[in-house]
Amino acid sequence: MKLRQETALTFDDVLLMPQRSSIRSRHAVDTSTQFTRHIRLGVPVVSSNMDTVTESAMAIAMARTGGIGVLHRFMTIERQADEVSRVKRAEGYVVEHPYTLQDTATVRQAKEALIEHAIGGLLIVDAAGTLVGLVSTRDLIFEALDDLAVTNVMTPREKLVTVQEGTSLEDARAVLRMHRLEKLPVLDAQGGLSGLITAQDIVKLELWPNATKDERGRLRVAAALGTKREDIERAAACVNAGVDALVIDIAHGHSDSVIEMTRALKQYFPKVDVVAGNVASAAGVRDLAEAGADAVKVGVGAGSICITRIVTGFGVPQLMAVDECAQAGQRLGVPIIADGGIRTSGDITKALAVGASTVMLGSLLAGTDEAPGASVVRNGRRFRVVRGMASLTANIDRREVDLKREVDPEEWERVVPEGVEAMVPARGPVRDMLYQLVGGYRSGLSYAGAANIQELWANAEFVRITSAGKSESSAHDVSVS
Repeated sequence: MKLRQETALTFDDVLLMPQRSSIRSRHAVDTSTQFTRHIRLGVPVVSSNMDTVTESAMAIAMARTGGIGVLHRFMTIERQADEVSRVKRAEGYVVEHPYTLQDTATVRQAKEALIEHAIGGLLIVDAAGTLVGLVSTRDLIFEALDDLAVTNVMTPREKLVTVQEGTSLEDARAVLRMHRLEKLPVLDAQGGLSGLITAQDIVKLELWPNATKDERGRLRVAAALGTKREDIERAAACVNAGVDALVIDIAHGHSDSVIEMTRALKQYFPKVDVVAGNVASAAGVRDLAEAGADAVKVGVGAGSICITRIVTGFGVPQLMAVDECAQAGQRLGVPIIADGGIRTSGDITKALAVGASTVMLGSLLAGTDEAPGASVVRNGRRFRVVRGMASLTANIDRREVDLKREVDPEEWERVVPEGVEAMVPARGPVRDMLYQLVGGYRSGLSYAGAANIQELWANAEFVRITSAGKSESSAHDVSVS
C-alpha cells in the first residue's frame, strides 16, 4: 500500500501565528491579486460557476466590488453568450454597440425591447443604420396606442444632442450637465452611429472606482464550459460576446480531456485567459500549466454541498491541497484559485496565506440577493436554494441542455450524484457579504504584518491546533444573543 506519511490538514486544523505589524489601519493594506496571468482583481474573491450562484446579476455585482464572477454553463450556448453580453454592457464609458430599433417598429415593439434588454432607451435607425432618433421609457410609459409608429413618440435626430468619437469623459459629462440629458449618442467622422454615452454609466464609474474592468472600461466576466466538442462552439460564442476568461468546469481536472481542451482553447482563442481544474496535486497544476492554463482551480470534494469524497473515496483536505498546488503554481507563474471549504473570512486568509491567489465561493454567496437560486420560506425565515453541480437534479438538467429534450424518468436511476441540494439563509446584497469577508481578510493581513498578498505569503506561519483549540477559537462560555 502506498501511503503518504504526513497528516493532511484543512482550515480548522490550523491557525496563523500573529506577527509584528507596522500596519496602522486595515484600510492601509492592498487586497489586489491575480485571478489569472493577465487579469488582476481588487479583491481576491471569485463567485462560483454554479447555477444557484452566478448568472449576470451576480457577475455584475462581483466585478463592481473588485472581484469577478464565473457564469455557469447549465444553459444554452445562446443564453450564456447573452449573459456575458449583459455583463459587458452593464458599465463602460461608451457603449460601443448600443441597442437599436428600426424606424418601422411600433410602440409595442419598443416597449418589449426595453424590457427584454433591461434598458431605459433605444436608438432608432433607418434601414441603412443611420441614426434617426431616440426613444426612452419616459416617451413610452403613458402611451396607450401600442400600434402607433415609434417615430411618432421618439425624439427626432434634429433635436438630439450628439458628440463625436474621442470625446473625453469630462467633456461628455459637461455636455450631459449643460443640456440636462441622460443619453448622448456618439457619431463617427462620417456621421454614422458609433456608440452611446449615458449619465447612468458615468455615475457608475464614480460609484464603483475599484471595479474589475477591461481596457475599454467594461466589467470583466468569466464563463464556464465543459470538455465536449460542442464546448468549443460555446467558447466561441462567449468570446464573441466579450468574455474575459474561459473556465473549464470539470470535477476531476487532472485528466486528458481537460488537458486537451486547455490546449484547444489556447490555440483557438490565444488572447483569452483559460482557467482549468479542479485538481488537488502539484502534478495536476504542472500538467495544466504546461497545456497553457493561465490559472488553476484547486479543490476536490471540499465544497459544502459536495460529497465526492464520500461517493468515490478520493480527495485531499483543502489546506494541504492548496499548499501543494500553490508551491507548484508559484514555480510555474500560474495563479491558484482555492475552490471549496471556505466558511469564514478566516478561512479566506488561511487559503491565501498558504499560497492561493484567490478563493472561489459558492454556498456563502448563494444566499445573496443577486444569486439566481430559488427563494423559499421555512418557519418564517427566508432561505435560498443551493445545489452542487454534480447533484442529481443538476446532472439531469445538464443532460436536458445537452440533449435539448426532457430526460426520461428511467435515466434518473443511472445517475450517481456527487453533490446535494440544500438551503442557505437569505443574506441580502452581495456587496454587504463581500464587505464583511474582505474586511476580515484585511484584518488578517494586518495580523500577519503584511501590506499585500505577497508579504502574506512570505510572513505566514501556521500552527496546528487540537479540537480544544478549535473550540477556544469560537465564542464560548457565554450565551450568544
